[in-house]
Amino acid sequence: MKPVVGATPRVVKSEQEWRAQLSPDEYAVLRQAGTERPFTGEYTDTKTTGVYECRACGAELFRSDTKFESHCGWPSFFDPADSDAVLLREDRAMGMKRIEVLCGSCHSHLGHVFEGEGYPTPTDQRYCINSISLKLVPES
Repeated sequence: MKPVVGATPRVVKSEQEWRAQLSPDEYAVLRQAGTERPFTGEYTDTKTTGVYECRACGAELFRSDTKFESHCGWPSFFDPADSDAVLLREDRAMGMKRIEVLCGSCHSHLGHVFEGEGYPTPTDQRYCINSISLKLVPES
C-alpha cells in the first residue's frame, strides 16, 4: 500500500503482521485498497446503535447516528466520528478522480467519500465504506 504523504500512522505493523492478523478478504480491502461487492457486507443495512471501529486497528471511525440509507450497496455515513478519525487522499485509479478514505490511525483503506449527490444529510457527503473495513461495537 502506498504511504500517505505528510502523515505518519500511529499504528505501524509489517505487511507480514497485517497478513497474520487479517483474513485474506480483510487484507485485500484494508491493506491493498480493494472493494467488497455491493450489497454483500454485513453492515450495509444495519441499524444497530453503536460505534464503528477500524477492523485493522480498533480506532473509532464513525458513529451509528451518522449512518444513513443511500441504497448504494455499502454502508454510508455523512461524517466521521472525529476530525482526525480518517484521512482523505486523491485516488485516480479506475480512470476517474475520487477521494479515498483511510483510517487516520493505521492508514488502512476504508472506501471513498462523495459530495454533492443530493442526499438530505447535514454535510452533503457520503462516506461510502466497505463493511469489511469496519467492526460495529453496539451501544451497551
